[in-house]
Amino acid sequence: MLLNLAAYHFVRIDEPAALAETLHGRAAALGLRGTILVAGEGINLFLAGDEPQVRSFLDTLRADPRLGSIRVKESWSRAQPFARLKAKVKPEIIAFRRDGASPLDARAPTVAPRTLARWIERGADDNGRQLVLLDTRNREEVAHGTFAGALALPIDNFTELPEALAPHREALRDATVVSFCTGGIRCEKAALWLQGDGMDNVLQLDGGILGYFEQVGGAGYEGRCFVFDERVALDPALMPLVDAP
Repeated sequence: MLLNLAAYHFVRIDEPAALAETLHGRAAALGLRGTILVAGEGINLFLAGDEPQVRSFLDTLRADPRLGSIRVKESWSRAQPFARLKAKVKPEIIAFRRDGASPLDARAPTVAPRTLARWIERGADDNGRQLVLLDTRNREEVAHGTFAGALALPIDNFTELPEALAPHREALRDATVVSFCTGGIRCEKAALWLQGDGMDNVLQLDGGILGYFEQVGGAGYEGRCFVFDERVALDPALMPLVDAP
């Protein structure tokens, strides 16, 4: 079995090209495949390989003081889900193209998976306020699965979210809105930007759908979670839809 990891961390990186080169060299030496994205706002990566080698790479990551607190989501597969290894320097670790969306100094408020599961069962938050789940992913991802009753927008790219959400904002004024995405990175950016844009009733699901699956399972979720590799999607037990024997 191969260990798959997904991780991101918002932190100031003064020389992203140097960090990308270092991490690519280490991952290549360990025989890992996947993608490493580095930007001035942080790092975002998806890697897979034999467990000892993946854990050795994680040790390298966490030895960097900037990345010591990086949070990792793990899953397993029989087949290698990545064709090759690549490391890229990007303007953002996930493109949103809005000022005030990089949580380098402060995050938007979060809700823990177990708390959200309780709210979903009740249909309201702990104060009795209506709960609305906001899917920040694109329509292709949503087609594989989402939370029951979630507000899913007809977008193809994350950059389209603010405009697509605009017609709904007045109707959401009296609700507690929880943004969610695959692993947390998009809902974190979206929640922070929306709060700065006057929508102070928005929270983010801490750890995204994959974090929810890890801690809660599939309570309130319908279908699978799309992932950006050859596994296609994971079920609430984090088992891949496609996995060669």
